[in-house]
Amino acid sequence: MDHIQASDFHDLAKPSDPRVAPDGEHVAFVRSVPEDDDSYESTVYLAPTDGDGDARRLTLEEGTDAEPRFAPDGDRLAFTSTRGKDGDRQQLWLLPLDGPGGEAEQITDVVGGVTSIAWSPDGSRIAFLQSVTEEDRDEERDLEVPEEYEPEEPDPQVIDRTVYRTGTTYFDGKRLQVYVLDVESGGLTRVTDGDHDHAAPTWGDDETLYFTAQKAGEDPDDNYEIDIVAYDTESDETEDIHRTTGWGASLAVTEDHRIAYTYTEAEQASIQPTELHVYDRAADETHDLTADLDRTVGMGAAPQWGPDEECVYFVTPDEGATSLWSASGDASASPEREYRGGAVNGGHVADGVTAITKSEWDHPGDLFVLNGSEERRLADLNAEYLDSVDVREPEPLAFESEQGPVEGWVLTPPNFSEDETYPLAVEVHGGPHAMWTTSGTMWHEFQTLAARGYVVFWSNPRGSTGFGEEFMQAIERDWGDVTLTDVLAGVEAVAARDYVDETNVFLTGGSFGGYMTSWTVGQTDYFRAAVSQRGVYDFTGFYGSTDGAYKLVEGDYDATPWEEPELLWEHSPVAYAHDVDTPTLVLHSDQDYRTPDNTAELYHRILRKAGVDTRLVRYPREGHELSRSGEPAHIVDRIERIVRWFDGYSEHHDAERALDRPDGDGLSAGADEDEEDEDNGE
Repeated sequence: MDHIQASDFHDLAKPSDPRVAPDGEHVAFVRSVPEDDDSYESTVYLAPTDGDGDARRLTLEEGTDAEPRFAPDGDRLAFTSTRGKDGDRQQLWLLPLDGPGGEAEQITDVVGGVTSIAWSPDGSRIAFLQSVTEEDRDEERDLEVPEEYEPEEPDPQVIDRTVYRTGTTYFDGKRLQVYVLDVESGGLTRVTDGDHDHAAPTWGDDETLYFTAQKAGEDPDDNYEIDIVAYDTESDETEDIHRTTGWGASLAVTEDHRIAYTYTEAEQASIQPTELHVYDRAADETHDLTADLDRTVGMGAAPQWGPDEECVYFVTPDEGATSLWSASGDASASPEREYRGGAVNGGHVADGVTAITKSEWDHPGDLFVLNGSEERRLADLNAEYLDSVDVREPEPLAFESEQGPVEGWVLTPPNFSEDETYPLAVEVHGGPHAMWTTSGTMWHEFQTLAARGYVVFWSNPRGSTGFGEEFMQAIERDWGDVTLTDVLAGVEAVAARDYVDETNVFLTGGSFGGYMTSWTVGQTDYFRAAVSQRGVYDFTGFYGSTDGAYKLVEGDYDATPWEEPELLWEHSPVAYAHDVDTPTLVLHSDQDYRTPDNTAELYHRILRKAGVDTRLVRYPREGHELSRSGEPAHIVDRIERIVRWFDGYSEHHDAERALDRPDGDGLSAGADEDEEDEDNGE
């Protein structure tokens, strides 16, 4: 069998956003696969829930499709797509499903794109969000874009917000507003206005739409308070009915106006678990559904009421896997775990059947349905590829650090023999409050490193979610040393095995994992080489340049740069960069507004001044999601550069240092001409 390679990413299809048809007989989902070096093909597929027949493509292979949503009677499917003349903005499309079928019809042409679509219970209306400026609203481009309209980039950019950019874009005056479309007439109603953002449009009954508004306080950007708003379509009036707090909020509403919503304590919110509450509007009562559950509500699948509207279903990270729970809507009983397994990235509960999309150790993602205790696979998106390659099964590893028990995994190379010795590659996850499984977005990277001849180790050290509130909060005011204590305990346990060469151990991680990689090489020379990706290197620089993630500093460290500058400096990797000896490759994205490149540039410059083997590789057009949803060629290039950097310092690989190799040598993605390399010289 073939060994998995970085370039195989071009062959991997992944599912997301499953939705069960009202009759329970089919599931719609989105299948995404790289189309070329720069883009993906995302189309809607339909699979029978009884497993009798293959999943079939439902929409054209044109543009990027998303958010398939069945009409309440199942006769139509709404979805968003970039197909058509715009090509860059998601618009709303409607596909007939009854009778002989037909072509999808575009039913919006709005300036701000369409997202978060929701059918009214009677199927007469669709609510959605779009991101628009005050000028867009004044000129009514949010209702229909003039044929001749061409957007202009602001010059100069004038910033009047605390958080003025995110992802890979600047807001430039745009705010998320709520709209309601009359499906029959095509009439579009602007529900909200004002200089603040809205989210989560969700219907209660046919005449009442709920959504959230982040408008409290003098500066909504700098506030955790979120209003839950009710909009009466008959009177065209809105009412603030309740308030929650958190980074954002999900809503699910019953026909009798019981509102399930997420809640996170505002005080040091970044290290607080997310809870699930229900507000009974008629009784004016609030219930805490997760009071007895020591888990944080996850975002892999939004909370939703079951078909009988008695229980709310939600997912959590749960000790290295995703769990699906049900909780009584009045909190009369503790939540019950309905399912646990894999890394779930989407789910939908219907009458008698639950659809999920998930990945597991032996595949990067597929569609499944749960029916009681039965699990049925409805798609095998990568069957041909998986039949041709050697996929290795990770070994669970429970180990002890001086702080207590920790869990992780060990992955060995193809044709593994305990009589041979192998180098060890150590991966640290991002977050910091996240959880790794045996799969998820890391499946391909882990398997590629193993196929290259490395034993791979990853874990969920303190600070991770899925192991309870105390475990998650253990890194308060100390990201570096607490996490490193757990990671090194696991590394020592794996390196003690006879088949691991403890003198050839390598380290990498992205985001918080990039922070930990750079922090670690500033504390120890144990690792032979390291690759730090999209990291936080200086807390003060990060605080001033990131998007809303500056609240991580205020939450996790309970500090600001003007109150405790010394503390933040002492916990920044740049403070120790001058002492680094470990060859360190720094990978960053040019448009990463979560961990902006200014602190990576500072870290790289100090490494160069210290004479360390180093290189800074920058990826144009990419943001913080480079490793998960970046351009396919960049994703491949990133993995190949990690492998190439490790190989150059490994005694088990006959390879020159990456610094000594010609440009493009050992790389297949062809991205060299698009990136800026700053290295030590030949």
